[in-house]
Amino acid sequence: MRQGEVTNIDIIRPSILKYALDDALSVKLSDFDYDLPKELIAQEPLAKRDASRMLVLDGKKISHRSFSDFPGYLEKGDVLVLNNTLVFPARLAGKRETGGKVELLVLRNEGERAEALVRAKPLRPGETISITGGKCEVVKRIEGARYQLDFSVPGGISGYLDRHGTMPTPPYVKKKLESPERYQTVFARNRGSVAAPTAGMHFTPELLDGIRARGVTVAFVTLHIGPGTFQPVKALDVEGHKMEPEYYQVPEETAKAVNGRKGRLVAVGTTVVKTLESAARLVAGNGSDARDGAGLHDGGSLTPTADGSSRKGGRLVASEGWSDLFIHPGHEFRLRPDMLLTNFHLPRSTLIMLISAYAGRERILAAYAEAVREKYRFYSFGDSMLCLS
Repeated sequence: MRQGEVTNIDIIRPSILKYALDDALSVKLSDFDYDLPKELIAQEPLAKRDASRMLVLDGKKISHRSFSDFPGYLEKGDVLVLNNTLVFPARLAGKRETGGKVELLVLRNEGERAEALVRAKPLRPGETISITGGKCEVVKRIEGARYQLDFSVPGGISGYLDRHGTMPTPPYVKKKLESPERYQTVFARNRGSVAAPTAGMHFTPELLDGIRARGVTVAFVTLHIGPGTFQPVKALDVEGHKMEPEYYQVPEETAKAVNGRKGRLVAVGTTVVKTLESAARLVAGNGSDARDGAGLHDGGSLTPTADGSSRKGGRLVASEGWSDLFIHPGHEFRLRPDMLLTNFHLPRSTLIMLISAYAGRERILAAYAEAVREKYRFYSFGDSMLCLS
C-alpha cells in the first residue's frame, strides 16, 4: 500500500468504555500473540531519525504516513509530553576467577555498591570478577540473575561505565550499534535508564522546533526504564504479573502545562503513559491533596488512596517516586492521553498490553496485522504508530 492510502479495519469502532469492558472479560497471555517474520525486526536505526514510517490508527481506519508528517496532527494549544530519561552504558564484560566469561548489566548503584543482572552460571558470595582496569566482588545473590556487587574501579562506577561500558541494546538486536547516541533521544537529559524510550527516538531538534512553532507546548517527564521492559510475562493470566518498580518524576512545569492545557494531551511512548497515569493516581501521604503544579510534595512521598483512585480526578500532580503500575486491558485510566505515539512492541509483552488498554486489543492486533502485511519495521529501531482517540 502506498504512503497516505487509507484502509479500513473490519471492526466496528466501540467506545473507550466498551474497550475496557470487552477486554476485561478475559485477559490471558495468549490474547496478545501475533505472527511476526524475523526479517521485520529492525536491527539498526535509519540514517535519518524522522525518516521512519508511521501507521495512523483512527477508529477503524488505518493510514500510512511518514513520521515527518507527525507535526501535522498537532494543533495550537496541544501539550506534547516526552520522556527525557538518558540511557547509560550499563553493559560490561568480565571474567571469573575460573576464566569463564561474564556479562554484567548494571542497574543502579549507591557509592561503590551496585545491583546488576549477570549472564553466567550462578555466582558465589565473595567471588571476584575481573573487569577492564578494575574488579567487582559478589556480595550476595538477590534473586534469579540479579546480584549485589561491590566495585573497585578508578573514578567511581558512573565514570567507569562511561569509559568502559557499552549501550544495553535489546536482546533481539543482533547487529552491533555503530553510534551509541542512536540508542538515545535527542532530548535525553536525566541519566538512569537501561533501555531507551524508543517512540521518542524519531524526533529531531528541527522537528521539535517546528512543533513548538505551531503553538504546541513540549513538556517532559522522566521515567528510568529498567530491565523489566525485556522480561517476559510468564503468568498465563496477566493479572498475576508483577511489574518491577521504576523511578519517575513529573516536574512542576509539566503538571502546570498538562492541567492548564487548552488543547489535547499527546503522549510519546508507553513510558509517558505510565508516568502520567502513576502521578494522576497519587495524593499526599498525609491525607491532603498534593498541590497541582506547585512543586514536589515534601520528601517526594506520595501514596495512592485506599481504592487506588486520585482525588484530583484526571489532573496531574507534580511528584516523584517509584511506580510498579501495570496497565493492561480493563484498566480504568485516570488521565488518558488524547493521542498516543508508540513503536511496535513484542508479542505477549507488557507494552502491547498497555497500548491495548489504551486503544482496544482487537484494534491493536488488527493494526499490527496490517503493519506486518505492509512490511513495517518492528521494535526499538523500527517504525512508529500514532493512535488517535
